Amino acid sequence: MDVLIHLFVGLHIIGIAALLGGFLSQMKAMGQGAASFGPAMLHGALTMLVTGVILVGLNQADDQPVDNIKIGVKLALLIVILGLVYVKRDEEKVDKGLFGLVGLLTTANVFIAVLWT
Repeated sequence: MDVLIHLFVGLHIIGIAALLGGFLSQMKAMGQGAASFGPAMLHGALTMLVTGVILVGLNQADDQPVDNIKIGVKLALLIVILGLVYVKRDEEKVDKGLFGLVGLLTTANVFIAVLWT
């Protein structure tokens, strides 16, 4: 079971990397008001959602403690991120505030995962 959990943790990190990497690669474009949500950002957010749900299930099946409040907060942030990226994915330019919000919420999600014990 540990190997399976570690596999999905790795996939979860790849999803975070795709979402945050897509954001960071467009920081210059955001400054110029020309940033957009690329496919990597959408796929990264979806990967985070799917692997996160699987990780909660695997940890519960393995009788490991799961902090449901922490998972709920992370899920709420991810749903907001996913909603923004999904709705605005076809727009050529996204408002600086919305684009920055996605980066902020993604970063907050990472810090919640690491620091909330």
